[in-house]
Amino acid sequence: MQIRPRRSVLYMPGINERALEKAKTIAADSLILDLEDSVAPDAKKQARELVLQAIRGGGYGNRELVMRVNGLETPWGARDLSAAATSGAHAVLLPKVSRPGDIISSNKVLQAAGAPASLQIWAMIETPASILNIREIAEVGGMRDVNLTCFILGTNDLLKESRALAHDNRVAVIPWLAMTVAAARAFQLDVIDGVYNNFRDEDGLRGECEQGRTLGMDGKTLIHPSQVAPCNDIFSPSESEVDWARQIIAAFAEPDNAGKGVITINGRMVERLHEVMARRTVAIADAIAVARDQAA
Repeated sequence: MQIRPRRSVLYMPGINERALEKAKTIAADSLILDLEDSVAPDAKKQARELVLQAIRGGGYGNRELVMRVNGLETPWGARDLSAAATSGAHAVLLPKVSRPGDIISSNKVLQAAGAPASLQIWAMIETPASILNIREIAEVGGMRDVNLTCFILGTNDLLKESRALAHDNRVAVIPWLAMTVAAARAFQLDVIDGVYNNFRDEDGLRGECEQGRTLGMDGKTLIHPSQVAPCNDIFSPSESEVDWARQIIAAFAEPDNAGKGVITINGRMVERLHEVMARRTVAIADAIAVARDQAA
């Protein structure tokens, strides 16, 4: 099982050369090098060149590098996509994906620009239309020539567009999050939760991370390096979770249990579906350990 942890996904403004350099020392699993919201219109071209230079210069270790481009309908979108195609980035993040055609059209531009098959497409889910069309958008992940792998929730934009209130418990947002998770899982996609705006409030961040993990999120997008460690902590399997997962795998591997769908371990009933879950837990834990060792 090939697993890539995406516990912490940190936005870095593409126009900030110092921030792009600092990102090489931050323990985030993934970095979104942003050409969209954080870059003023008159700085878009410069930001694109800085991001390309940063990616090609290397030094980011095992961090996953994601270029967030401007929308294809904007004056910068097509050039951003063409540049991203052969940039060496692991993924391209498309903003404001509201319908399947948004991904399909961008994918055609990427392919025409020579993008390798390994280049992933990530999609921002940040409009009411995104939520209404989420099943059809996720279904694009099943298309042969479209390497859609991940959804990013744009919760700030969803709140703005819906006119909902941003209460601490996110009561207005939870149905949209749950719908996105369900659609993503139906087509084997990852889902990353939206940002927590108050980067000085670690308790609030931890609470929202716990909520996101409960809903099934793979990780959380972040706006400040100080948020990385708490996020990594909460979205990592605990020692007890990993130990229990290894027990499940070992028990089903015993010859006497080879043909069984249900067994008992320490007085607890365990089904084959729990073995599948256990293997993912162990794979995530092992991948985190490898990344930690490589960074040491």
